[in-house]
Order: sequence, then C-alpha cells, then structure tokens
Amino acid sequence: MKTVAIIGAGQRGQDIYANFIKNHSEMGKVVAVVEPNDFRRETLVREHDIPRENVFTNWDDFFKREKLADLAIISTMDRLHYEPTMKALDKGYNILLEKPMSINKEECVDMVKKAEEKNLLLMVCHVLRYTPFFTKLKEIIDSGEIGKVVSIQHNENVGAFHMAHSFVRGNWRNSDESSPIILQKSCHDMDILSWLVDDECESISSFGELSFFNNDNKPEGAADRCVNCKVEDCVFDARKIYPPMKGGWPSTVVSEVQTEEGILNAISENAYGRCVFNCDNNVCDHQSTIIKFKNGVTATFSLSAFTDEISRTIKIMGTKGEIRGHEGKREIEVVKFRSNVKQDKDITVHKIEIPVGGHGGGDNGLMNELFRLLENKSIESLSSGAKSLQSHLMAFGAEDARVNNTVVKIK
Repeated sequence: MKTVAIIGAGQRGQDIYANFIKNHSEMGKVVAVVEPNDFRRETLVREHDIPRENVFTNWDDFFKREKLADLAIISTMDRLHYEPTMKALDKGYNILLEKPMSINKEECVDMVKKAEEKNLLLMVCHVLRYTPFFTKLKEIIDSGEIGKVVSIQHNENVGAFHMAHSFVRGNWRNSDESSPIILQKSCHDMDILSWLVDDECESISSFGELSFFNNDNKPEGAADRCVNCKVEDCVFDARKIYPPMKGGWPSTVVSEVQTEEGILNAISENAYGRCVFNCDNNVCDHQSTIIKFKNGVTATFSLSAFTDEISRTIKIMGTKGEIRGHEGKREIEVVKFRSNVKQDKDITVHKIEIPVGGHGGGDNGLMNELFRLLENKSIESLSSGAKSLQSHLMAFGAEDARVNNTVVKIK
C-alpha cells in the first residue's frame, strides 16, 4: 500500500483522487494534505483520518518536513503547479500533476527535466488516454484496418452550461488569472491527436475569439446578478443551473452548503451568480485549430461552447477507410472503402462499454495505472510528463498563432 500527500484539495483533488484512494484502500492511503481552504482541508482530514501533524495550510510548511509519502498529488490551480512540483521532486516524491502542467512552456520543460534527473514518476492527468472510447480508437488505427491515417477532424463540444460555469463565471474564465482555454481545456485534445497520430506536431495555426459571452449580448433589462434578474427565458440563469444539481457537480463547486437555500445564498454573493454577459471573462468561446504533424498527417480541431451536449466527436480518414466516433453515444463506426457505389457498404460498429468513473472512465484508468506504476517502481507512464509536454507545446503554439495571426513552428 502506497502513501499519498494531496496538495490542493479542491474539486478534483478531493472528489476524484482522494475518493478513488478511499474506495481502493488496498492500493493507498492519504496521509497528508496541503489546502488553505478550511472546509476542504478539514473534510479531507475527517474522511481519511489524516494525522493532525500532517495537515498544512501552505506548502512551505509541508516541504520543511521530511518526505511524508510515496506520492504527491498536485491539484492546485494552473498557475500554482510549478513551485510545488519542483520542490516535491527535490524531496523525492513521485508526482501526479493536474493539467495543464504550467502556463509557461519553459516551466513545463523544467519539470520534465527534473523528474528525469531524479528518476521519479511525473504523471500528468491526461485522462482521455485511459478511456475505453479513445483506447478503442487507438487500437483500430494501430491495427491498420483503415490503412495509413491521412487526416483527422476532431471536435470538443464544450456545452453551453459548462462554458458558462467554468469559463465565463468560474476559475478558468480569465487567462490572466488561469490560462487560455486551448491550454486549460484542450491540452487533452492536443494530447489525444498526437497520441493517435503517433508523431509530433510540426506547425500549427489557430483562430478564435470571445463572441457571445460579453456585455454586447446582455439582454435588455437584465440585472448584473441572476437573483435580481427579471429576464425569464435565460438558460444561463444561475437559479436554473445550480439548485437542481445540489449534491453534485457543478453545484458542489458553488456552495459548501448543499441545500437550495445554501446555494441561493451563495449565488447571491459569489462569482457563480453573476450575469454571464457581465463577467470579467476573456477566454475564447470558440476556437478552430489547424495542425500539421511531422509524418504529414493533418488535423483540424474545433472547440465550441455552442453545443447542448458535453462530448467529443471525431472523424479519422485513412488510405483504406475512415472512422467516425461519438464519445457521448459511446459509438465508433469503421467504414471500409468500396470500389463503386453499387457495392454494399462495409461498416463495422463498435459499441463502447459503459465507463466506470468520471471523464468517460479515464479517471479510474489513470488512477489504476498510477498505483500499478508505483508498485512496479516504473516511470514509463502512458501520460508521463515527457509525453504530455508535446500537447502543451501544441497548445502554447496554437494560442500564439491565434493572438498573432500566424503559423507557428513547433520546436
């Protein structure tokens, strides 16, 4: 059984990683926590029976102590990844690091180099690689069934209410405080594309902007806060989003008190109750990216807030056939080419198993591999820092290309 320290007991640190460990006590135990928020910290202490001497409000005090665990899970906000990661590596901790690794590409490279120098595991939470859906896509491509991959069309359907919650009102609304949406949300997708293509990006270009969630589109007569608003047909009304979801995401992000009264009190005061057309958000609500890989494969990637469902869809085109995949429907269709239209279509449909755990089963897959690697003392993770670095370089390049209206060569 491995011991774990959690640095940042927020939504993911607690609801995903800590809960997985609690439900798989034969694998590990949380023995230390670093978290400034009293409610989150004490909840973790209580649920995992963490010794009081191993409870910290800041990581400076944590790192003054001798090494307390085999693994450090770092799930702080985007701009607070680098310092605790570098200090943890110096202390000899293996690390599970939330994505994005950093908002600075030089820091990403530094972390990878440090982990390699220390011969320690640095695993990044690119959970899509562990989902049954994307695992099956990779299996089909590698089998040669559709020949050599030539091009890919990939879509991230963010979902309108998800966009409103996380990227208009929430923690990742403003790139000056967190990171650009192509890095924070879609480094997952850059990683998946690179993994499926099995090569590095050569050049990238991107276009996108904040078109809808701004003051220009505020309805006439709308208030600055939903609790005071008389506009009845707004789907982004916080009173419609959060109280019906009490006890689950995203309501648990909004209020520590999960009652209708508690949630309404919270949105009357905090950021999640603001009008979506009157926030300090600046990240794109839609962005299109064009990618060329070194092996000649081209890909287009589109992220958009303007979808009802939250899912990913993909079309992979090869020299012998094509693949169409719908993550939300858990369906993959493989179509082989015909010599003429009179021939019957050669179609194989794969129904993907119902995943266990969040993010399409990726959260559980990631955690299972993490503890397997710790037991085997291996640092060759499917989502190692070295492998994840490519997706970050692509995201940095895409944002550079978007802002400067250019094509960026990835070095």
